[in-house]
Amino acid sequence: MKPLTVIGFIGSTLDASKFGPSRWMKWRPSVALTMHEDLRVDRFVMIHGTAHVRLAEYVSEDIAAVSPETTVERHVIDFADAWDFEEVYGKLLDFTRTLPLDPEAEDVLIHITTGTHVAQICLFLLTEAHYLPGRLLQTQPSRRADGTAPGSWSVIDLDLSRYDSIATRFAQESATSASFLKSGIETRNPAFNAMIDEIEQVASRTRAPILLMGPTGAGKSQLARRIHDLKKLKRQVAGAFVEVNCATLRGDGAMSALFGHKKGAFTGAATERAGLLRSADGGMLFLDEIGELGLDEQAMILRAIEDKRFLPMGADAEVGSDFQLLAGTNRDLARCVAERTFREDLYARLNLWTFALPGLAQRREDIEPNLDYELDRHAEREGERVSFNKEARARFLAFAASHAASWNGNFRDLAASVTRMATFAPKGRIDIATVDNEVARLKRLWACGADRSDGLAAVLSAEHLAEIDPFDRVQLAYAVEVCCESASLSDAGRRLFSASRERRASTNDADRLRKYLARFGVDFAMLR
Repeated sequence: MKPLTVIGFIGSTLDASKFGPSRWMKWRPSVALTMHEDLRVDRFVMIHGTAHVRLAEYVSEDIAAVSPETTVERHVIDFADAWDFEEVYGKLLDFTRTLPLDPEAEDVLIHITTGTHVAQICLFLLTEAHYLPGRLLQTQPSRRADGTAPGSWSVIDLDLSRYDSIATRFAQESATSASFLKSGIETRNPAFNAMIDEIEQVASRTRAPILLMGPTGAGKSQLARRIHDLKKLKRQVAGAFVEVNCATLRGDGAMSALFGHKKGAFTGAATERAGLLRSADGGMLFLDEIGELGLDEQAMILRAIEDKRFLPMGADAEVGSDFQLLAGTNRDLARCVAERTFREDLYARLNLWTFALPGLAQRREDIEPNLDYELDRHAEREGERVSFNKEARARFLAFAASHAASWNGNFRDLAASVTRMATFAPKGRIDIATVDNEVARLKRLWACGADRSDGLAAVLSAEHLAEIDPFDRVQLAYAVEVCCESASLSDAGRRLFSASRERRASTNDADRLRKYLARFGVDFAMLR
């Protein structure tokens, strides 16, 4: 058993008594805690002020009388105002930093029965923050009238995971918060669910900037708004959610929209404008497509994040705004930094918490729950419930989950598709004919709107691409596209070598694909 160290204040009232035999008729917490047969105190760190030196001396003498094995260390800490929280916490923090404690070699209990309420609160906070590496100790007198009985004691462990009911409650709260971030959608993709769990923890525990990456339509804006709403439910923010698409900001208009301007700051500035950063004071600012901002705006955004202050256009004095920044982008900001179109210092500030939202094509198992969600949204919006018949639902889901469905616009495409089918549904029931018409429409839309570039510029440098023959480039582009849509290298290999693998006695599609990609300097991990 490890030796036990107890840290606590002497009780200027509870431990005080007249010197003489009568003092043993009173329950004194600092003396009583060393009298328990089931609580052997090896070291008692006694904190007191200069005014209570004599009291500390005779309490120490009484502890020696009832518990000779207890070593008492007296430490004097004086407070100009014992009810000044800042002073008490600061001096106790300094004390804990110099107090020799070894949690590996000794158990530590912090006695919070004595001391002022402010001192007790500070001891609790220092223990919770692990400056005092121990548990809280609470003592109380027995019902006997004299002080010969030590009373009772109890330990409070601030590691809440040790309490089953509390741990279960926290797990339920965390699951509820994660479901809230997903708008209540019962998503099935393991990677996406794990990412949402991480976002829930980050959103609840920090005010640092959060960067949401992903293709257009992946749900960045909706997730950003849900993060704000979750923090507002938890009373962690009080201000508004302010959203701006940075792709719409250009030149003086960008500076004015973000940072505001004074009247007459530029031609056309007939009135003063507060700006979006000030509107987000106390709340959250979501800068969607932040990669589209100019370098000057990026520099001012960085200053506003770090110092909570900025200079509106035409102003002589800075203004303040305390907001949490959320940013969204469909660009590779690391590549933008290398190309000098995005500031490295701002990227470093944003890159503390970065989450990449996958497109719908990478979450095909989530299409069905999102289909039901979109039907519910349509009912709320239009006041009419529309549903599929069994055969039509199966046909649409089969197409939606197949590789024939590219979902270029991701969840926006799915939402638009549901809206169209619900609008054309005869008598509120989506049938097979409606589904077939919608599938044909989606195929036409994706064919017409397909990107004419092969997408390899996002994977390889221009110098590298220039060395690849056009014949090889077509094949490589298709292989890369399949890899992006596949869950694993093996899955991609099975699709790409589906014909030849039937003629081979043994197959290792993953290794075959890995070697093919390596010829062009591409690794499967680069495509995730």
